[in-house]
Amino acid sequence: MIEGPFLVAIVPGALVILLTWWFRRLNFPLFVRIIPTILTVIAAIILFYIGFVNIRGFEGGAYVILAFFLICFAIVSFIMATKKKLVSRLER
Repeated sequence: MIEGPFLVAIVPGALVILLTWWFRRLNFPLFVRIIPTILTVIAAIILFYIGFVNIRGFEGGAYVILAFFLICFAIVSFIMATKKKLVSRLER
């Protein structure tokens, strides 16, 4: 029951992390770097609502677990987006 939602969450989660990394590498502003995180959190909230209110039972539980894993990917993406760049000693 856990591996199904986890495997489904890997594809959008990897896409969010890759997009955040790419935005960070291109030196976009912080707001642009956080957009994938915000969209992932919104999707996770919607999935949680659907799983908890509309669909009851085990299938609804799968939606809730999927939302949990998407939130985990969003947290990793947020940390990547807000992390300061380290200046190497050679660049000084």
